[in-house]
Amino acid sequence: MERRRLLFIAAIISVLVGVAAFVGSARVPPLQIIASMLSTTLAVATPLTLGALCGVWCERAGVVNIGIEGTMLTSAFFGWTAATALATFTAAPAGLCLLGGVGAAVVSAMLVGLLLSVLAVTFRVDQIIAGVVVDLFAVGVTGFLNRQMMFEHGGLFGGVAPQSAGVMPHVRIPLLADLPVVGPIFDQQPIAFAGLLLVALTHFVLFFTRFGLRVRAAGEHPRAAATVGIDVRAVRHRSVLIGSAIAGLGGAYFTLESVPSFEPLMTNGRGFIALAAMIFGNWTPLGALGAALLFGSAQALQINLQFFREAIPESLSFLQQSSIVGLLPYVLTMVVLTGVVGRTTAPAADGNPDDGRG
Repeated sequence: MERRRLLFIAAIISVLVGVAAFVGSARVPPLQIIASMLSTTLAVATPLTLGALCGVWCERAGVVNIGIEGTMLTSAFFGWTAATALATFTAAPAGLCLLGGVGAAVVSAMLVGLLLSVLAVTFRVDQIIAGVVVDLFAVGVTGFLNRQMMFEHGGLFGGVAPQSAGVMPHVRIPLLADLPVVGPIFDQQPIAFAGLLLVALTHFVLFFTRFGLRVRAAGEHPRAAATVGIDVRAVRHRSVLIGSAIAGLGGAYFTLESVPSFEPLMTNGRGFIALAAMIFGNWTPLGALGAALLFGSAQALQINLQFFREAIPESLSFLQQSSIVGLLPYVLTMVVLTGVVGRTTAPAADGNPDDGRG
């Protein structure tokens, strides 16, 4: 990531953490607030990071994926449904139910990715339109099935509230979790840690393996790649499926790690913010992580200010309005996409359906 971009991210996060510490210092020690902000930032940035990684995999191979929002919404629904069904109809322990839910989330996301891949790669449908189709399909299917299962007497749960499998427990990294200030960062839930591991793994695969070279070749010079024997179409299919599986984990975060329930449209535009994180991160895994943390810090400020609303001074009374603070992630999205922090360069064949077959 460029030094200018890195400094911008660090500056914005520092300002937002400083605001939270200043506002709440009358009730809670500032170091405790800083620790809370850092921990919350990493947690709420998890779906953004995973969604951005999905975009990196797809667009590095030359496929524009506007359907990340729909992919995460679908996986959130089917992950919750599977975990809840296991908890309601079997005697399986909660941990096993949650693992089953994660598996269902990933599989459902890959099926959505397969739909996008068939439309965009096999049939060469306009990739923007294909992504919008995925988003609209996800909204309709999850909303309809949610009503049928939850509120209809003939549905899966018989019109009664099902037994929840709960959410994934926190995992503490020994020694690191006990460090002052930064310790809470190492006390997270499994999907948050998985997101960090996938950032490192994606970076390694894309830039240090033969398969990664083929992915990047398919997104930069598909005809040249086909000339040397690379099956560009197959590479693109695989990249979309890999990215969709990662987005499936992002969807599972909403219903299996954040809250143990599903609500229509609960992703709330996170897939589109993830796209902005990918662009601001210049289509790189590490850059996408940095941008996701930037947007996550804005949401973390909103969460932490809820505990200090009464302590907010009159000069900062606008911070008492959660709706105003809640706009920060979206305002930051518009700011970074204007290019004021520097221009970004997409893969040369991003969105180009040409696969070298003529």
